[in-house]
Amino acid sequence: MEIIKNGSLPSVKGPEDWFTGSVRIDPLFQKKEVTKAAGASVTFEPGARTAWHTHPAGQTLIVTAGLGWVQREGGPIETIRPGDVVWFAPNEKHWHGAAPDKAMSHIAIQEEVDGSVVTWMEKVSDEQYSEK
Repeated sequence: MEIIKNGSLPSVKGPEDWFTGSVRIDPLFQKKEVTKAAGASVTFEPGARTAWHTHPAGQTLIVTAGLGWVQREGGPIETIRPGDVVWFAPNEKHWHGAAPDKAMSHIAIQEEVDGSVVTWMEKVSDEQYSEK
């Protein structure tokens, strides 16, 4: 058994290459030698969002606070709230973040495939973000 104590993994600022706006990432657990999954709590300030990206094994988001938006390529922007669980299929191009006037936090879980967990792409433009 292993207990990862709250606060033992430091918070990090979401890198500007991958995010628009103010984003904080709080790692929860890292993959182990016998597992492939890792998870983090991610907090987006109002209007903050990821860039477009994909995950080779898909991604699960569990919304824990606030009001957020998610979009898969070619689909509408969808609203997400605490308790919602979002699944993106492997290699499904998508983005997620906070609504314009409300912060949002979620737990993100993804698995590694061939040493990779994510492929980052272009940023979501202000025009794309305001299409809701």
